[in-house]
Formats: sequence, C-alpha cells, structure tokens
Amino acid sequence: MKSNRICFTLFLAALSGLFTPLTAQETLWKEQTAWEGVPEYYQKWTYPDFQFPSALPAWKNDRVQVAATLQRLLGDIPARPKSLKVKTVFRKQMNGYILEKFLIDNEVDGFIPGYLAIPTNVKGKVPVVLGMHGHGSSKDNVFGSNSGTAQDVMALLISKGYAVMAIDSYFNGERRGTGPAGTPETQSKGPDQETSTFKINLWFGRSLWGMQIRDEQIALDYLKTRPEIDSDKIGVEGMSMGSTRAWWLAALDERVKVVVGIACFTRYKELIEQRELKAHGIYYFVPGMLQHFDTEAVMGLIAPRPFLALTGDSDAGSPLSGMKTLEKKLDTVYSLYEEKDKFKSIIYPNTGHVFTDDMKIEMLDWFEKYLK
Repeated sequence: MKSNRICFTLFLAALSGLFTPLTAQETLWKEQTAWEGVPEYYQKWTYPDFQFPSALPAWKNDRVQVAATLQRLLGDIPARPKSLKVKTVFRKQMNGYILEKFLIDNEVDGFIPGYLAIPTNVKGKVPVVLGMHGHGSSKDNVFGSNSGTAQDVMALLISKGYAVMAIDSYFNGERRGTGPAGTPETQSKGPDQETSTFKINLWFGRSLWGMQIRDEQIALDYLKTRPEIDSDKIGVEGMSMGSTRAWWLAALDERVKVVVGIACFTRYKELIEQRELKAHGIYYFVPGMLQHFDTEAVMGLIAPRPFLALTGDSDAGSPLSGMKTLEKKLDTVYSLYEEKDKFKSIIYPNTGHVFTDDMKIEMLDWFEKYLK
C-alpha cells in the first residue's frame, strides 16, 4: 500500500509539471550490512560486550563498580550546590494548574532556567515528571510554548494529575549565548555553543555530558524542596537527546523511579558499524566509555525500576541491530530481579526519529501503571 501511495504522489506531481519531494517518513533510513564501508582498522578494534552475571547477588556487587566507573568517566564534576539559590521569575494561575518559571544558580557557569507546572485539581502531594527536551529544542517545547512541537507533553500529563518540570540544557533555549564566547554564539545557526562548551569542560577535566546530568540532578534537588511534590514519585521522559539524558540520569540517580525514553535507544558499537556516529551531537560522547562497556551497562543500572523505550525501526540514531541486542541484555538483568515486566521496548515499524501520538499514549500508560 505504501509503495502505491508513493507512486500515486509522483504521478500527480508529473501531471502538474512539478516534483514534490518525498516526506521524511517516506525516505526512512534503512540499516545496512554490518560494517559495510567501515575501514578495516575500526572493524578490528575490540568493542566491549557487557555480560550481566547469572545471579542477582553478583550483579548487585558489579553494579556498584559500573556506577563508580561511569561517574569517573564523566570527569571531575563539581559538587552540586548544598543550598540552592532559586529565583522565581513568575507564578501564574492557569486553567487547571499553576505555572512557575524559575532560575537556579548551578554555581559553576550560570543559571538553569526552567518551568514547573503543578495541577490544582489534585489533593495532597502530586507525582512529578521531569520532561527532557531534544538536541535542537528547549523546555518550551516540552511545555508546548512552541506551536506544533511533538515533544509537548505538559498538557497531557497535567490533565492526568502529574506535575511537570523542564529545564533548558546547556546550549538550548534561554541558555543560548551563555557559553564561553557569550552572545556571538546566539547568532550562529551551527553548534558553536555546544562545541565550545564541550571544549572548555575538557580543559577542566570533565565532560559536557557530565555537566548536563549534574544540572538535571540539581533540578531533582529543587523538586525535593517543593512541599507540593511527592518526591518519592519522580518520573522522567524525553525524546532524542532528552531520552538519553533520561536513562543516564536514572542510571546514576535512584531518586528517579520511572523512565520513558523516546528514540535514542542506542548501543554504541552498532552505531559505529552502521557509520552513524554523525547521528548524534558531540555533547554526549564520554571519553573512555568503550574501554569498559557499552550502553547496556548504563541502562542495567536502572533495573528493577520501570523503564520503557519507544523507538522507530528506521531511526538512524538507534540502529535496529543495537536495539535488539539491548532488548536481550536488559531482559536478562530485569529477570535477575524477577521483574521482567518492568522493562519494555516497543520498536515501531517504518518509523523514523519521531515522537508520535501512539508513543505518548504508551508513555502515559506507563506512568499511570508505575508512577501513581
């Protein structure tokens, strides 16, 4: 049916004397033969293949070492503020919720701008979802301020009684122009601030990725201070870069109780063998990572907390072969806890790097089942 639809589209274009380009969904990326076109030197490298032990006590011992190694690889990350300095920019009564905008001093390189929405039709403390935006978007996309954004989840979650928080990551939203070069970086359409922030953090012996996660942890620190929030019921969700931030944050901070990642269910070896390193920005590359393990070790730290991965089978940033490997490995670690149902991966056929309405329904069902 799909091929007939494409042919018909081209036929109409020919009749009108115009060519209408195929949509992104009709020109989906397809996984190629493993290592096809990759120079032989890289194929011969030794890539880690983390094996979960066959018994839970052994994994409980190993996971401590995995977490410690990840923290070390992120670099010399400064301690988070002991006493948060928070400025409330505004507090507004909206239809069914209170909307706040805030700034948190991260005490290293600037302020973290964010939104917090709290439903007004819920008695007592409310569960909260930390929404994480993608690489080219911002907190405003999560809150629907930018029209037409697929990452808008605030209204849906508020309607079901969840509070929602989102912050701008280092080179996004209101933080544009706050990098090492200042305002000139806001005038570029390229990744100037992302790159310069990556570089300057390397000079200080730390990764940009580690600093991004640090900011998310500061956001969790702030949630713990809010009397309206049930801080024992914190969920995270995100698409693309937001997805990766979600499962890394949950792996390293057990205050996160439920995780939903949309796209970027990525294993690094398969990303290399499919020649798709270009599918991800420089921000999330952690020095030394593949000397130790691939992403299954990171995601394994989430177990036995509920983790839902929603990914298109034709997403260049998440090669299908890598997703299949991750599914098997994560099934193994969740089975050690006898909690196999708390990990779920849905791979959508003929679907690219998107956040669809069907995915939003799955996300909401997951939070309804495990966060409330």
